[in-house]
Amino acid sequence: MGTIKVMDENLANKIAAGEVVERCLNVVKELVENSIDAESTEIKINLIDSGTKKIVVSDNGIGMNKEDATLAFSRHATSKLKDLDDLFNIGTLGFRGEALPSIASVSHIFLQTSKDGVGTSISLNGGVIESVENSDLSVGTTIEVRDLFYNTPVRLKYLKNLYTELALIIEYVNKMALSYPSIRFVLTNNDKELLNTSGDGNLLKVIYAVYGIDVTKKMIEISGENDDYVISGYIGYPEIAKTSRNVITTLVNGRVIKNLDLNRCLIDCYHTYIPKDKFPMIVLNIDVDPILIDINIHPQKMDIKFSKMESLKELITKVISSKLKEILLVPHANIRDLNTIYEVEDSLPLNTINYEIDDVEPVKETSPNLEELSFDFDNDNKITGTKTEEVVEEEKEEETSYRIKEMIPVGIVHKTYIIAENSSGMYIIDQHAAAERINYEKVLNALLKDDYKIIDLLVPIRLEYPKDEFIRIKEHMDILKSIGISLEEFGDNTFIVRSHPTWFFEGYEREAIEKIIAITLEKGEFDKEKFIYKTASTMACKMSIKANDYLDLSSAKILLDNLRGCDNPFTCPHGRPTIITYSNYDLERLFKRAMN
Repeated sequence: MGTIKVMDENLANKIAAGEVVERCLNVVKELVENSIDAESTEIKINLIDSGTKKIVVSDNGIGMNKEDATLAFSRHATSKLKDLDDLFNIGTLGFRGEALPSIASVSHIFLQTSKDGVGTSISLNGGVIESVENSDLSVGTTIEVRDLFYNTPVRLKYLKNLYTELALIIEYVNKMALSYPSIRFVLTNNDKELLNTSGDGNLLKVIYAVYGIDVTKKMIEISGENDDYVISGYIGYPEIAKTSRNVITTLVNGRVIKNLDLNRCLIDCYHTYIPKDKFPMIVLNIDVDPILIDINIHPQKMDIKFSKMESLKELITKVISSKLKEILLVPHANIRDLNTIYEVEDSLPLNTINYEIDDVEPVKETSPNLEELSFDFDNDNKITGTKTEEVVEEEKEEETSYRIKEMIPVGIVHKTYIIAENSSGMYIIDQHAAAERINYEKVLNALLKDDYKIIDLLVPIRLEYPKDEFIRIKEHMDILKSIGISLEEFGDNTFIVRSHPTWFFEGYEREAIEKIIAITLEKGEFDKEKFIYKTASTMACKMSIKANDYLDLSSAKILLDNLRGCDNPFTCPHGRPTIITYSNYDLERLFKRAMN
């Protein structure tokens, strides 16, 4: 007699449950996806003790007849795949037919469903059907899952605490609500409502329900398409970036996914707009022909494979980068607590801040060309640059569009913050962050040019490295030469440098070269584009005036004029803000000149 036997179906379902059902979240996910596939317009999720005691998912979808309801708990029974061709053209969230039998095998289930006005109820215990009866349910399907993992105590032991389980479910349901704004989602735990969306198709309303009013006011609609993809959704202002990656929601044909390459592309779009430890608020919908993606690469269907990933990245980068350049990103000072600060009487409530200020529209006026300004600091870190005669002459002939109106400095606080004004209000500028932004774009433009300018050194710089680093540096000598640093081997483990780019900070040539070489030695796969951007950021910080360095008003004016000429004048290369503003209206409210 052979030793290989066909596994008992109940045992097979328990094994499959190890892949499909690891915690309460997985049950909610599978049941909600089934409700969506059933064309529901309303889905209610009711939990008891974060789902550990009971999970009830109700919908108003198309439902099932008695035969289908009974068959649904058989392994690999599905209405969503009929042949092999369907596997490469999947348009539903579920398709494997493993979820219901896997859940049933480790819980008690009570199902009620209705099709064509005829209701059916089924009771299961550990995957075994105990009863099939008629039901008075008239619309949709309700599935109640009780005592999850009651018959697999080892799995039950590894469930996290109730707060963790609930947090995971809330995050998932939030993302599904963002995926399907035309479906009303209601989530409760122990009869406490945690989410209730309108289901009217307005994505911004869902963002409000999930994230609140402060985030919603700072979200911008985007859209775009190419031959392969159509994208739409909302992106957040840099100032509302968060410390968790979970604020990035990516959807492909309505399916919530987590794809590292896609997330990296979205984060890169905010390069220099936000700090490295922050992540942008994004809700991105991607529509694509199912034949261009493979969703069958992850047990829980959380990741997919794109056949034309570069095309998608190019579209996303183009749309988001252009949108960020269109908008004014100067954050307003927060004065929303005026009611508390001044104890204003209830009869005179102060309304929310008006964010519509004059600066939103680009202003046409004369300006210096950043490339042709002689802008530098002397040994005391004073700005010594002035406009060249050629630039002054060109200003009479050309007009340039600015994202910020001209700002007139009127004072400096703590040798760090420039106070400036214009017809729209008052500005506070961080002198170091502003100088960093100016120098960053100056260095970056120089690094991206093929015709870089260099200066010969009277005394060559000698650099010695350990053998392993020496060999790794040799691999990148061509890259270093492309930005104006030519290394020559000079004996064992030693290089000499005879020239350097013109943008180097005088007196810090050796330090600059060593820092740039150190970037090439960082761990991970070398990426020339990232190397150039990091080099520009590192050098800009070294070249820039610092906090507590003296700056007079005439130098401050030069700094502000140059900042206005930047491609992104709103943040330093590390994502910190360069400017905050009080509009005229904000100032009048602060001093009780405006009371509404």
